[in-house]
Amino acid sequence: MILLIDLCFRNGSLGFDEFVRPVARIVHHLGNDAISVHFRSVTDHFLSQAEAVILCGTPLADTAFLAETGAFSWLKKTRLPVLGICAGMEAICTIFGGTIRPCIEIGMTEVTVIGNDPIFQESGSFSAYELHTLACNNLRDLEVLAVSNQCIQVVRHQGKKIYGVMFHPEVRNEWVIERFVTLSGEEGISQ
Repeated sequence: MILLIDLCFRNGSLGFDEFVRPVARIVHHLGNDAISVHFRSVTDHFLSQAEAVILCGTPLADTAFLAETGAFSWLKKTRLPVLGICAGMEAICTIFGGTIRPCIEIGMTEVTVIGNDPIFQESGSFSAYELHTLACNNLRDLEVLAVSNQCIQVVRHQGKKIYGVMFHPEVRNEWVIERFVTLSGEEGISQ
Protein backbone atom coordinates (compact mmCIF):
# COMPACT_ATOMS: atom_id res chain seq x y z
CA MET A 1 0.00 0.00 0.00
CA ILE A 2 1.22 3.48 -0.90
CA LEU A 3 0.42 6.14 1.71
CA LEU A 4 -0.53 9.47 0.11
CA ILE A 5 -0.28 12.40 2.49
CA ASP A 6 -2.44 15.46 1.84
CA LEU A 7 -0.54 18.65 2.84
CA CYS A 8 -3.45 21.03 2.17
CA PHE A 9 -4.45 23.45 4.95
CA ARG A 10 -7.47 21.37 5.95
CA ASN A 11 -8.70 17.86 5.43
CA GLY A 12 -11.18 17.68 2.57
CA SER A 13 -10.14 20.95 0.94
CA LEU A 14 -10.57 21.48 -2.79
CA GLY A 15 -6.80 21.07 -3.13
CA PHE A 16 -7.26 17.34 -2.53
CA ASP A 17 -8.87 16.88 -5.95
CA GLU A 18 -6.10 18.81 -7.69
CA PHE A 19 -3.01 17.54 -5.86
CA VAL A 20 -3.78 14.16 -4.25
CA ARG A 21 -6.34 12.50 -6.51
CA PRO A 22 -4.09 12.62 -9.65
CA VAL A 23 -1.26 10.94 -7.72
CA ALA A 24 -3.70 8.27 -6.48
CA ARG A 25 -4.77 7.65 -10.09
CA ILE A 26 -1.15 7.01 -11.14
CA VAL A 27 -0.53 4.69 -8.18
CA HIS A 28 -3.74 2.74 -8.86
CA HIS A 29 -2.89 2.51 -12.58
CA LEU A 30 0.31 0.69 -11.55
CA GLY A 31 -1.82 -1.87 -9.68
CA ASN A 32 -1.05 -0.59 -6.19
CA ASP A 33 -3.44 0.18 -3.38
CA ALA A 34 -3.29 3.69 -1.98
CA ILE A 35 -4.73 5.36 1.07
CA SER A 36 -4.89 9.13 1.54
CA VAL A 37 -4.40 10.73 4.94
CA HIS A 38 -4.20 14.38 5.94
CA PHE A 39 -0.78 15.35 7.32
CA ARG A 40 -2.21 16.13 10.77
CA SER A 41 -3.64 12.58 10.96
CA VAL A 42 -0.51 10.56 10.10
CA THR A 43 0.15 7.94 12.78
CA ASP A 44 2.53 5.05 13.26
CA HIS A 45 -0.38 2.78 12.30
CA PHE A 46 -0.59 4.27 8.78
CA LEU A 47 3.19 4.29 8.38
CA SER A 48 3.49 0.65 9.49
CA GLN A 49 1.01 -0.41 6.77
CA ALA A 50 2.78 1.47 3.98
CA GLU A 51 5.35 0.23 1.48
CA ALA A 52 6.15 3.81 0.44
CA VAL A 53 4.91 7.36 1.12
CA ILE A 54 4.14 10.26 -1.21
CA LEU A 55 3.78 13.76 0.27
CA CYS A 56 1.48 15.51 -2.22
CA GLY A 57 1.53 19.15 -3.26
CA THR A 58 -0.77 22.00 -2.29
CA PRO A 59 -2.43 25.00 -3.98
CA LEU A 60 -0.13 27.93 -4.70
CA ALA A 61 -0.71 30.00 -1.53
CA ASP A 62 -1.30 27.04 0.81
CA THR A 63 1.76 26.88 3.07
CA ALA A 64 0.06 26.16 6.41
CA PHE A 65 1.98 22.87 6.68
CA LEU A 66 5.24 24.83 7.14
CA ALA A 67 3.98 26.12 10.51
CA GLU A 68 3.42 22.53 11.68
CA THR A 69 6.75 20.85 10.98
CA GLY A 70 6.28 18.60 14.02
CA ALA A 71 3.73 16.69 11.95
CA PHE A 72 6.63 15.56 9.74
CA SER A 73 9.07 14.48 12.46
CA TRP A 74 8.45 10.83 11.49
CA LEU A 75 10.62 11.51 8.41
CA LYS A 76 13.74 11.50 10.59
CA LYS A 77 13.20 7.92 11.73
CA THR A 78 11.41 6.31 8.79
CA ARG A 79 12.99 3.60 6.67
CA LEU A 80 10.22 3.85 4.08
CA PRO A 81 10.84 5.25 0.61
CA VAL A 82 9.35 8.77 0.50
CA LEU A 83 8.64 11.10 -2.42
CA GLY A 84 7.76 14.71 -1.63
CA ILE A 85 6.07 16.69 -4.41
CA CYS A 86 6.46 20.50 -4.30
CA ALA A 87 5.09 21.29 -0.81
CA GLY A 88 6.23 17.77 0.12
CA MET A 89 9.78 18.65 -0.93
CA GLU A 90 9.56 21.83 1.15
CA ALA A 91 8.50 19.78 4.20
CA ILE A 92 11.39 17.34 3.63
CA CYS A 93 13.92 20.16 3.25
CA THR A 94 12.69 21.86 6.42
CA ILE A 95 12.80 18.66 8.50
CA PHE A 96 16.35 17.90 7.38
CA GLY A 97 17.73 21.36 8.23
CA GLY A 98 17.31 23.22 4.95
CA THR A 99 15.63 26.58 4.56
CA ILE A 100 12.83 27.90 2.38
CA ARG A 101 13.15 31.03 0.25
CA PRO A 102 10.85 32.93 -2.11
CA CYS A 103 10.96 31.63 -5.68
CA ILE A 104 8.13 31.82 -8.19
CA GLU A 105 7.85 29.32 -11.02
CA ILE A 106 4.49 28.84 -12.71
CA GLY A 107 4.11 26.86 -15.92
CA MET A 108 6.58 24.77 -17.87
CA THR A 109 10.25 24.88 -16.84
CA GLU A 110 13.32 23.08 -18.14
CA VAL A 111 14.80 20.77 -15.49
CA THR A 112 18.42 19.60 -15.81
CA VAL A 113 19.54 16.40 -14.08
CA ILE A 114 22.98 16.85 -12.48
CA GLY A 115 23.12 13.77 -10.21
CA ASN A 116 23.10 10.03 -10.82
CA ASP A 117 20.01 8.21 -9.58
CA PRO A 118 17.83 5.24 -10.69
CA ILE A 119 14.67 7.36 -10.86
CA PHE A 120 16.24 10.04 -13.06
CA GLN A 121 18.77 7.98 -15.02
CA GLU A 122 18.83 8.71 -18.72
CA SER A 123 16.65 11.78 -18.17
CA GLY A 124 19.24 14.46 -19.06
CA SER A 125 16.88 17.39 -19.13
CA PHE A 126 13.12 17.52 -19.41
CA SER A 127 10.23 19.97 -19.27
CA ALA A 128 8.16 19.93 -16.09
CA TYR A 129 5.12 21.77 -14.78
CA GLU A 130 5.84 24.15 -11.88
CA LEU A 131 3.42 25.79 -9.47
CA HIS A 132 5.24 27.24 -6.47
CA THR A 133 6.21 30.48 -4.74
CA LEU A 134 8.86 28.95 -2.46
CA ALA A 135 12.00 26.88 -3.00
CA CYS A 136 14.49 24.93 -0.90
CA ASN A 137 17.87 26.34 0.04
CA ASN A 138 20.85 25.66 2.34
CA LEU A 139 20.47 21.90 2.20
CA ARG A 140 22.29 19.77 4.78
CA ASP A 141 21.48 16.06 4.51
CA LEU A 142 20.06 16.32 0.99
CA GLU A 143 21.91 15.87 -2.29
CA VAL A 144 20.83 17.93 -5.31
CA LEU A 145 19.91 15.74 -8.31
CA ALA A 146 18.35 18.33 -10.64
CA VAL A 147 17.98 22.09 -11.04
CA SER A 148 16.20 24.72 -13.12
CA ASN A 149 17.35 28.28 -13.82
CA GLN A 150 15.42 29.39 -10.73
CA CYS A 151 15.93 26.74 -8.06
CA ILE A 152 16.73 23.22 -6.93
CA GLN A 153 14.26 20.83 -8.56
CA VAL A 154 15.12 17.37 -7.18
CA VAL A 155 16.81 16.24 -3.96
CA ARG A 156 17.62 12.90 -2.38
CA HIS A 157 18.52 12.28 1.25
CA GLN A 158 22.11 11.13 1.60
CA GLY A 159 21.28 8.20 3.90
CA LYS A 160 17.58 7.45 3.40
CA LYS A 161 15.25 6.59 0.52
CA ILE A 162 13.74 10.07 0.63
CA TYR A 163 13.28 12.22 -2.48
CA GLY A 164 11.79 15.63 -3.15
CA VAL A 165 10.74 17.17 -6.46
CA MET A 166 9.77 20.82 -6.80
CA PHE A 167 7.76 20.28 -9.99
CA HIS A 168 4.43 18.44 -10.27
CA PRO A 169 5.07 15.05 -11.91
CA GLU A 170 1.37 14.19 -11.71
CA VAL A 171 0.76 16.84 -14.40
CA ARG A 172 3.36 16.16 -17.11
CA ASN A 173 5.97 13.71 -15.79
CA GLU A 174 4.04 10.71 -14.49
CA TRP A 175 7.14 8.57 -15.12
CA VAL A 176 8.71 10.05 -11.94
CA ILE A 177 5.91 8.68 -9.74
CA GLU A 178 5.82 5.43 -11.71
CA ARG A 179 9.58 4.86 -11.29
CA PHE A 180 9.48 5.82 -7.61
CA VAL A 181 6.64 3.37 -6.88
CA THR A 182 8.13 0.59 -9.01
CA LEU A 183 11.65 0.94 -7.58
CA SER A 184 10.26 1.20 -4.04
CA GLY A 185 8.49 -2.11 -4.49
CA GLU A 186 11.55 -3.76 -5.99
CA GLU A 187 13.91 -2.30 -3.37
CA GLY A 188 15.61 -0.70 -6.39
CA ILE A 189 16.14 2.55 -4.48
CA SER A 190 19.32 2.14 -2.48
CA GLN A 191 20.05 3.85 0.82
